[in-house]
Amino acid sequence: MPATILVVNVNTTEAVTEVIRASAEAAVSATTRVVALTPRFGPASVESNYESYLSAVGVLDAVQRHDGEFDAVVHAGFGEVGREALQDVLDVPVVDITEAAAHTACLLGRSYGVVTSLDRAVPAIHDRLLLAGLAGRCAGVRSVDLPVLEIEANPELTAKAFVDRATRLVEDDGAEVVLLGCAGMAGVHEAVAAALTVPVVDGVAAAARLAESLVALGLSTSKARSYAPPRTGDVRGWPLRAAGGGGRSTGGSGE
Repeated sequence: MPATILVVNVNTTEAVTEVIRASAEAAVSATTRVVALTPRFGPASVESNYESYLSAVGVLDAVQRHDGEFDAVVHAGFGEVGREALQDVLDVPVVDITEAAAHTACLLGRSYGVVTSLDRAVPAIHDRLLLAGLAGRCAGVRSVDLPVLEIEANPELTAKAFVDRATRLVEDDGAEVVLLGCAGMAGVHEAVAAALTVPVVDGVAAAARLAESLVALGLSTSKARSYAPPRTGDVRGWPLRAAGGGGRSTGGSGE
């Protein structure tokens, strides 16, 4: 049976979801089906800790309300929280684009650098890489200082700014691989890659392909300890569905 991968945007902007979908579809096999989801509630763009935690609930809701079977989930938020919660409630692989991009980069060079949107996103990305045990290979994180939605709306401006920051990462910081540190940057990957002499990794593409590989290998999240199903029967007023639509859920929540 062909695999179905849910790729979930962390914000509620449909145009960003479309960029994410196109990037994921281009990366996976022709027989793999990509379904891109936009949360029904949450921030239009995720640019702060406050918005990141709000978006995590919206992403959970979108996945658990999805009507249809799926074999893996890609959490398409670079440096955002929420991946672990999905792993708690699902029995299929969940791949975060931050970790997927960094793991891929570590196979391509000794060090990598990240170019992201706003400067305030830099600490959050450092924190996620540290939590994942990947910070030691990170040469630096630089921002183009553009809001997420402006990145999506102005690909030429974004590409120019990205190339400038990426060049500084390579020449000044010693990065041997460069990561696109925002899901909305996926649309400028080709232009940026053509301007640089080092590999450029799009986290959405890397995560989608990695998720597809995990499905093919028959592997998923361990439920031994950290990501065991949650005991949420006594949570009151929780907005999520008790069981996840047509997807395979290992845990639910009270209505």
